[in-house]
Amino acid sequence: MKGIILAGGNATRLYPITHAISKQLLPVFDKPMIYYPLSTLMRAGIRDILIITTPRDKHLFEALLDDGNRWGISLSYQVQSSPGGIAQAFHIGRDFIGDDSCALALGDNLFFGESLGIILKKAAGLDTGATILCHEVPDPSRFGVVEFDPKGNPKSVMEKPENPLSNWIVTGLYFYDNSVVELASELNPSARGELEIPDINNIYLERGELKAERLGENFSWFDAGTFDSLLQASNFVQTAEKGQDVRIACLEEIAYREGFIDRIHLKSLAANHPDPDMAGFLLKVLNDG
Repeated sequence: MKGIILAGGNATRLYPITHAISKQLLPVFDKPMIYYPLSTLMRAGIRDILIITTPRDKHLFEALLDDGNRWGISLSYQVQSSPGGIAQAFHIGRDFIGDDSCALALGDNLFFGESLGIILKKAAGLDTGATILCHEVPDPSRFGVVEFDPKGNPKSVMEKPENPLSNWIVTGLYFYDNSVVELASELNPSARGELEIPDINNIYLERGELKAERLGENFSWFDAGTFDSLLQASNFVQTAEKGQDVRIACLEEIAYREGFIDRIHLKSLAANHPDPDMAGFLLKVLNDG
């Protein structure tokens, strides 16, 4: 499976900061936002990742992340010249996807949970169909809402309903088989002129090929697209890291634990890390095995 991170858009809810820089380059506590969706895909076992961003910001992502080799992954970049909808990612990334299945992560969605990797790898292992990740929220009418049948299967997915049928919403992480490329090519733009991801999900639902993984109370999720949610996410990461002596979205640690890099590589990363605290943490990861 390959992965795509959508890191474009205008991010008007974070204006005026985003007038000059991409939202996904803003800090979430001690790391740029893009590290979090990147870490999510890596925890799913995905190593070949395309970042789609704006013409203005492409060189900044390249300067920050380079080709991904230091984490044992392959990063490439393409541009979305103007906002054309989430599903446009499959047009832009068509050649990149090729004959593979594909995960799509929105660049401002952050996921946390000790057993998250298990769920991600299960979703990434699909042979056919699609899997969406769902989270329970108190205000579901602002999102795509999933209704489940008695067996726990998705029954309906409604976008921003006035009367939600559940509190389970669709997060910004999707796993699809290769047919998503053709489905996206056949979509008609919505009234706002964009290719909508809910249309893709509903096609899979109508086929009986849509699965949903529910992230329960042991998981946290943030849509860090507003000043309030950005602050909440930063505070969450700070509290977790300081209170539990862990590093969230530490790409070096994830690469090592996923087997993307070996002990010698991680030791080299630690030795050359400019932050003494992070260097010490990476050496602790090595010593702990």
